[in-house]
Amino acid sequence: MKDHTDHAALDAQALDTLFQEARTHNAWADRPVPDALLGELYDLTKMAPTAVNASPARFIFVRSTEGKEKLKPALSENNVEKTMTAPVTVIVAHDMEFHEKLPDLFPHVDARSWFAGNDAMIADTAFRNSSLQGAYLILAARALGLDAGPMSGFDPAAVKAAFFADKPWQANFLINLGYGDEKGLFPRLPRLSFEDATVLA
Repeated sequence: MKDHTDHAALDAQALDTLFQEARTHNAWADRPVPDALLGELYDLTKMAPTAVNASPARFIFVRSTEGKEKLKPALSENNVEKTMTAPVTVIVAHDMEFHEKLPDLFPHVDARSWFAGNDAMIADTAFRNSSLQGAYLILAARALGLDAGPMSGFDPAAVKAAFFADKPWQANFLINLGYGDEKGLFPRLPRLSFEDATVLA
């Protein structure tokens, strides 16, 4: 078994890929993303932490022409072109009955009972942790050589009606995936400094 007591920092190239040089993409090369790669992407994403291992995110990989046409009416106008031309659009959703899987995912205590009947706690945990899992998916995509374009700007109720009306899932946000065309990049915007955004307590 690998010794995890001494973690080496990632090298500069890896940090550039994940953070420093990574960008939100709006235009895409005409290059498909194989379903097998989407499987690898999920297998990486699922390993990252969530509260009580709840894993409430559900991912709908929209990559067919029919799927994109179902999604199109739910998109805000400025998101249509970049979504319709992306090889894959991921609907990041959260399962409002995620706690029913806790006996399998967190079997050493009765974690299901912490959530059953507590709608506010379910909603808070599902939304927060599916947001985390969506962010993990972005980093996993970059690690696998893909580019990502996360976005809001859509009608969650319309997405639910089109893709999972029969499931207790709610749409959180969307992520376009593929191989980005740098012609669609905007100049990088500023970020807050350490002094502006942090407190050492």
